[in-house]
Amino acid sequence: MRRLLHIALLGRQHRLLILFTIAAMILLTFASQLEIVALGIITRKGPDFFELFAPFEKGQLHKSQEITWDEVQTRWSEIDTAHEGRISSADTQRFLIQHKGKDLVERVTSVIDHAIPISSSLKALAFFLVLVALFKAISLFCHRFSSRLVAIRVSRDLRQHYFEHIQSLPMDFYQKHHIGSLSSRVVGDAALIAEALNACLVNYLQTPFTVLSTLSLCFYTSWQLSMIIFVGFPLIVYPIIFLARRVKRISKQIQKNQESFASVLIDFLAGIQTVKVFAMEDFSLQKYREQNAKMAALEQKSARYDLSSRPIVHTIAMFFLATALLYGLYILQMNVSEVLVYCGLLYVFYEPIKKFAEENTHIQRGIAAAERMQEVLNLRPTIQDNPDAVNLDTLQDVLEFDHVWFRYEEQWILKGVSFTVNKGETVALVGPTGSGKSTLALLLPRLYEVQKGEIRINGRPLHAYTQRSLRENIAFVPQKPFLFLDTIAKNIAFGRPFSEQDIQEAARLAHADEFIQHLPQGYQTELCEAGKNLSGGQQQRLAIARALVKKAPILVLDEATSSLDAVSENRIKQALKQLRGQMTQLIIAHRLSTIEDADKIIYLEKGEKIAEGTKDELLQICPGFRRMWELMHNPQPSEEEVIYA
Repeated sequence: MRRLLHIALLGRQHRLLILFTIAAMILLTFASQLEIVALGIITRKGPDFFELFAPFEKGQLHKSQEITWDEVQTRWSEIDTAHEGRISSADTQRFLIQHKGKDLVERVTSVIDHAIPISSSLKALAFFLVLVALFKAISLFCHRFSSRLVAIRVSRDLRQHYFEHIQSLPMDFYQKHHIGSLSSRVVGDAALIAEALNACLVNYLQTPFTVLSTLSLCFYTSWQLSMIIFVGFPLIVYPIIFLARRVKRISKQIQKNQESFASVLIDFLAGIQTVKVFAMEDFSLQKYREQNAKMAALEQKSARYDLSSRPIVHTIAMFFLATALLYGLYILQMNVSEVLVYCGLLYVFYEPIKKFAEENTHIQRGIAAAERMQEVLNLRPTIQDNPDAVNLDTLQDVLEFDHVWFRYEEQWILKGVSFTVNKGETVALVGPTGSGKSTLALLLPRLYEVQKGEIRINGRPLHAYTQRSLRENIAFVPQKPFLFLDTIAKNIAFGRPFSEQDIQEAARLAHADEFIQHLPQGYQTELCEAGKNLSGGQQQRLAIARALVKKAPILVLDEATSSLDAVSENRIKQALKQLRGQMTQLIIAHRLSTIEDADKIIYLEKGEKIAEGTKDELLQICPGFRRMWELMHNPQPSEEEVIYA
């Protein structure tokens, strides 16, 4: 519970709204109680004959079903103290107060009579009832609206906090968690936590206040009847506790299954083209059907516990309500209005207890969701700025990789790789798939942390600089371009205030301007999800334009031209050649034609640097590079080359 409240109350701005909600809950309780008393006022018509002339027993009037004439004459003289031969309503009221005392309805009536004469005026009584109805309606609206507002704002802030936090986590976090899992937590769990917070306010604030205040009124009305409540209360609490434990366990199972369910759906949507090409719709449908069936089975089990709580509690409550009604009328000889008010108060008493089971279901789901969300929020970024980290202004001297080691889990991907890149140089990384080229590129902006060795810029290790300033000085073009739902211009600018001229100049250098100009709205053309309305080559050119417009001193291209045709690739090659000396370029490529003019080529195999030099030097000293070069120029490789490839 503490974890749930801690997550939900992260923002202090919620506290005032929650206080308002609590106040609305209290007023709603008063309104419900006043509504019951008003019902008693309406039904109260004064004492009947058998009540007024009832004999005394132990100093109290005890209603009897038989009255003798002598008892009538005796009581008449006690009421008609002035011996006028007649008695009025005021006389009988005075007599009953003296010998019976005021009940709850009479006391409330006498208090209200000072402001509104409801006892003597039918119009005043009608006006009072309208006021009670308005009070109940306003308090009910304020309670529900403020509760909904709390849920909306808490859910909003939880989603915001969650997203901000996962942005700070390193890349290995995203390798361990599936997109479906992360998305279900940020959307579904935040809503469950907000809903559970409302349930907490009801169960642990409104319910105790309603129960205690209403119980006090019940004891004031009749302490004998109120003792019935103590017999029935344990019988109501036990099924609530019993069902709550099972709901919490099932809620965790449902939320875990929702992750798998979302993952299957996301995988299908992401790979729909492959599914259709291979005609594997039946295979995908079977996986989806299995997860869907598991979800339905858990939801049915949860529904059985959810929906059984209220009928059980309702049955017990109605049994004791009927018992109180019969006991009050026939044993304690209470009048109808008193019993009606008491039973109404008993209903107000039991209603939040009956709802407690339902609200507790929401709380248990919220606790399970809070635990899942807290698992992520408790993760601390493994890559953090040092307290004495400084801002990197620019690459002034040299970029050094000094005996760099790195591994994913237990497998070493890089093993003591060392090389240097001078300012303004173009250095290429080549080698077979899985040799560690892309990993080297990801270590440079500290998306991953070097585990042994060191990477230095201007003679200082990467951790000497702030992450933000380091990444501001690096323009990166990944293998798979990331494009979002917005215009082409905003995709190139990527949240930075570049001028239209800068954007178009970068697009021309990336040879993207030639296809952008033919689009209906040019640079203001809206892209579809992930840029689906563009070809792979067009997407890559936009990604290159995004990197070039940044004008960072270090440019990293990871297979940036793999989707381009030979003509476009050559144009990009010429554009990058023009930037030589202005930007330090680190290029990863399988197509060796892209990097044949590089100042230096680093050849990697199985995470180790095998050779370093120009193209001509590697052709002489590196058999692996030579085979790659020959494969590129020989469309029919030998058997040895095929085995190598």
